[in-house]
Amino acid sequence: MVQSLDRSQGRIGGGAANAEEAPAPATFTGNRALQIEEPLIFEMGQPGRCGVDLPEPPKVKDRLNGLKRAGEIGLPGLSEPQVVQHYTRLSQKNYAIDMGVYPLGSCTMKHNPRINEKVARLPGIGDLHPLQPVSTVQGALELIDRLAHWLKTLTGMPAVAMSPAAGAHGEMCGMMAIAAALEARGERAQRKLVLAPESAHGTNPATAAALGFTVKPIPANDRGRVDLDALKAALGPDVAAIMLTNPNTCGLFENEIVEISQAVHAAGAFFYCDGANFNAIVGRVRPGDLGVDCMHINLHKTFSTPHGGGGPGAGPVVLSAALAPYAPYPWIVKDGDKWRVAEDGAPVDGKPLGRLKAFHGQMGMFTRALGYIMSHGADGLKQAAEDAVLSANYVMASLKDVMTPAFDGPCMHEALFDDSFLKDTGVSTLDFAKAMIDEGYHPMTMYFPLVVHGALLIEPTESQAKEDLDLFIAALRSLAVRAKSGTAAEEFKAAPRFAPRRRLDETLAARKPVLRWRPTNNPPEGDPMKQAAE
Repeated sequence: MVQSLDRSQGRIGGGAANAEEAPAPATFTGNRALQIEEPLIFEMGQPGRCGVDLPEPPKVKDRLNGLKRAGEIGLPGLSEPQVVQHYTRLSQKNYAIDMGVYPLGSCTMKHNPRINEKVARLPGIGDLHPLQPVSTVQGALELIDRLAHWLKTLTGMPAVAMSPAAGAHGEMCGMMAIAAALEARGERAQRKLVLAPESAHGTNPATAAALGFTVKPIPANDRGRVDLDALKAALGPDVAAIMLTNPNTCGLFENEIVEISQAVHAAGAFFYCDGANFNAIVGRVRPGDLGVDCMHINLHKTFSTPHGGGGPGAGPVVLSAALAPYAPYPWIVKDGDKWRVAEDGAPVDGKPLGRLKAFHGQMGMFTRALGYIMSHGADGLKQAAEDAVLSANYVMASLKDVMTPAFDGPCMHEALFDDSFLKDTGVSTLDFAKAMIDEGYHPMTMYFPLVVHGALLIEPTESQAKEDLDLFIAALRSLAVRAKSGTAAEEFKAAPRFAPRRRLDETLAARKPVLRWRPTNNPPEGDPMKQAAE
């Protein structure tokens, strides 16, 4: 039980609760045991030092039209061990899902099973090239089609565009399909308005605006859901679509979604669903059954691919029958027992809106997502969604007496609190989050969604053990109690005290960022680091 977790001494095994009570002595090196200090990698570099021995390149004809580099490239000179040590030390300063609870809300820091990584590196998958002859990648095309099949099955949608490179790119794809459908109906010029809840992800209005639409916000009701009356009042012949997330950004299921979709369709508009939170309902609810016309799927949030793809991401977009003809090129087509890729201009059973990117998506992410889906099966995916919702409600139920839930009732996959419990304590949401770093946790999402004052959005995910959640909950309870004692404001404002670096002046860093390293004896004019030193 949470109550049995005793952390009164500030750390496991006892010891002083505050750094002020037992100040750590200075060391000659600046190191603190395994917490190693080192200069910047550029400051460690020495001219002529190199960890590799490359042969002199052969002489070739200069084709740079006079743009050949005249000076050094500016990289630091280091030995191979120095490079390895540097990046190992950096990795030890990063919090990660492999270290503990990652409570970021609306981001789903899901465990990435190692089997996915092994599959993605198999010969014939990890060494593919997008310009290979189609005859040599038949298995890869079948893999993409198999993933597409399961995405359509899980969402109840008849078509899917696989090429979008991320969730925001998928949003663009879906809204472009809506624009193409309106153009085909001769209504593109008339329908310029896109409705978006006030709690929507910022990419929603940004995507609509980028495509030339005007965005109109729809307020939430006191239950944290879309105000249905306000939505209906905003619908008219000038509305192109609504962009709605379900479960929404407040961690709540829009239980009037069927009535919303019916009203939107009755007005001649389309229903775009942001699929950021699909992980909370996969296997339980099919968006197609709710009247959704298109929805992007963040593979990293729902199907465990690395967050952001570790580089190139993937954001497939499922489409309704009304929008399926406008899916972008390329299309994967099966002729008999052979697979082919229908490129730009190839005849297909539709009217593709064009091409979104150079190739057909991100093979590594597709492989990982399919591995996750097939290893879990239908029952496992359903359980993962249920466990995510259970974990979030366990966190909310365990903290609601010392923190303040933003809305009444159960939540979905993320628990949302406001800062009412910090009123008159002198401790801000930011202070509270910084103190979490000293307790060994990455802070939750703060100040988002904007409709909740001082928001603290916690998403524990389905992969966290109950014991880990109990310790996380106990740590937050301890912080809340200390904050509300009225005597710890200065302690919170000094946090983090045990991190490799103390709290930064975030306002100065945002307004005067140092984007280029320069030797310390020649700082740029107006350098905020120089000003801070002075």
